[in-house]
Amino acid sequence: MFKRATPKLEHTPFSGLPVETIHVGPVGTQVAVHIYGTLSDAALPVACLAGYTRNMLDFAALPAAINRQPEMDIAFILIDLPGRGRSAHFPTKRPYSSLDDADCVLDVLAALDVPRALLLGEGHGGQVGMLAAQKSPGSVAGAVLIDCGPITDSRALVRTRNNFEHLRGLRGEAGIRAALRKIVGADYPGEGEARLDALAARNFGIDSKGRLVPLFDPRLVAQLDKFDFDDVLEPQWPLFDCLDHVPLMLVRTQMSDQLRRATFDEMTKRRTDAATLVIAGQGSPALLDGAEEISALAAFLRSASVAEDQDSSFD
Repeated sequence: MFKRATPKLEHTPFSGLPVETIHVGPVGTQVAVHIYGTLSDAALPVACLAGYTRNMLDFAALPAAINRQPEMDIAFILIDLPGRGRSAHFPTKRPYSSLDDADCVLDVLAALDVPRALLLGEGHGGQVGMLAAQKSPGSVAGAVLIDCGPITDSRALVRTRNNFEHLRGLRGEAGIRAALRKIVGADYPGEGEARLDALAARNFGIDSKGRLVPLFDPRLVAQLDKFDFDDVLEPQWPLFDCLDHVPLMLVRTQMSDQLRRATFDEMTKRRTDAATLVIAGQGSPALLDGAEEISALAAFLRSASVAEDQDSSFD
């Protein structure tokens, strides 16, 4: 079931993203969902899934930008996975997992009476999309994987952990803001301070006492303690192959430490039919605000919807 809810997190960037709360899983975890446009049986919606500690703010401007493109009229479902953004945290003794996140996505789609959707996932969100396709192939009509593949790069996991540990040790708004600018600026060189502050505010707040407020459950970062920079994680190519039955777009940011170039190249070799895009001059998460990437994403979503219509005509 689902009901409207007042955002529990008072954070200015969320103001333009009103949410519904959907209760998922056996204990009814509250998941925040923003719907852009009108869900209908006539067109596939796009469900957007953010990175490991991130939330729907990474996609706040994307739906409107896509729908400004020619011949585009598509609904978007922006989901904060458990422990992120305005969704509830798991109880202390319950660990977070990609499998639970995939179940969450499928539960949200079911609650919204959406039998099939296109999934757009960044980093961890893309892995969750692949797992959703493995669990329920019929629910996934196409996928966009951004800085995501069947091999997780341990460098990104360790950087996430180290950056958060550094930030958490700081006191005072000036010091925290300066550190956030440095951390965010590593992925977006050349951006001004105001822009870096806005990007940092997608994942962190600073309260009236000058304390860092993460927009995620810190236990998510604690679960990364077991990883080291030089770890080589086991490839999951069978998981990637779960998308064989649907249209696929593969996107990599040039400066990403989440998806190695060699892995991206191997993905494109295995799926020669996939649309591809490399975004120059930025890291993860992709900003998805340039004319080239908006046009490319819109073209893929349009073609995936046409393919779905053609498949349906033969049912």
